[in-house]
Amino acid sequence: MSPDHPPGLDLDRLRGLLDRERPGLVAGPLSGRLIEGGRSNLTYAVSDGTGSWVVRRPPLGHVLATAHDMKREHRVISALHPTDVPVPRPVLLCEDEEVLGAPFYVMEFVEGTPYRTAEQLAPLGPERTRAAVLNLVDTLVGLHAVDPAEVGLGDFGRPEGFLDRQLRRWAKQLDASRNRDLAGIDELHATLGRELPRSPSPTVVHGDYRLDNVLIGGENDEIRAILDWEMSTLGDPLTDLGLLVMYSSPLGMPGSPVSTTAQAPGHPAPAELIERYAARSGRDVSAVAWYTAFAWFKLAVILEGIHYRYTLGQTVGRGFDRIGDLVPVFIEHGLTTLQKG
Repeated sequence: MSPDHPPGLDLDRLRGLLDRERPGLVAGPLSGRLIEGGRSNLTYAVSDGTGSWVVRRPPLGHVLATAHDMKREHRVISALHPTDVPVPRPVLLCEDEEVLGAPFYVMEFVEGTPYRTAEQLAPLGPERTRAAVLNLVDTLVGLHAVDPAEVGLGDFGRPEGFLDRQLRRWAKQLDASRNRDLAGIDELHATLGRELPRSPSPTVVHGDYRLDNVLIGGENDEIRAILDWEMSTLGDPLTDLGLLVMYSSPLGMPGSPVSTTAQAPGHPAPAELIERYAARSGRDVSAVAWYTAFAWFKLAVILEGIHYRYTLGQTVGRGFDRIGDLVPVFIEHGLTTLQKG
């Protein structure tokens, strides 16, 4: 495949579909490129030289297990687009696997930067960095303020027993990739289970809310779009807050293949993010330590799964050889967070 015809993206078939379903949208031949950085579904930027769009589809070779994600992602951004929550404008959903070999959807291309590391944030300077991260909190408050029923998402998930199901889900994931002793991870899971908090009223939950899943741009560094809705559902909004707090906490591992933005000059401390969310949302955040510890546990399980696949030769690439060293660090952070409260 040439750079303009990346694997998984048949531009001729895509153009034919767009011409049929959205006549006049495309003005010329399409070119496309894979956008790097995605961890699951594939993301492509497509252009006709004048307009630009984004195509999202499941990974190559995986159709049935992730086909539902495309419909869910398209549904949630379609529901949220008329609200104040910044999401790309949806263009169309295609569930016909004959077009690209899997279900996919098309949305508008939004200009902006996903800041993944403290090093990438540093050129903004302390004041702009601080404002951007605080705006990330405010945008989350806005998402959680949306009434799911009013935007047609009243049946988007099963909020009852949400936290218990999440714990069981990630414990099952852990069991599927156990091939070494991990000191403390069973203790962390058991403690989380014993101290399960009572969830507030359910909201739309993003499921992976952090700085590199939003696009920041413009003169005022506004959040132009929230991306990667594949884990979204109805559930406990404080799980989003806990994950954001986790990603805003120093790892203490320079050069780690999984980084947080916490060391960027001007980055607000986790306590300030929690306080701002509480003040602007009106929610009780007294159990935030549980949600943050759960985030550490969840990421430990995800990283252990990557490490396990790496040991089997199923995952290759830069940094994967060091993922296994991170897992005990995440476990320790989770235990410490619970102990300190």
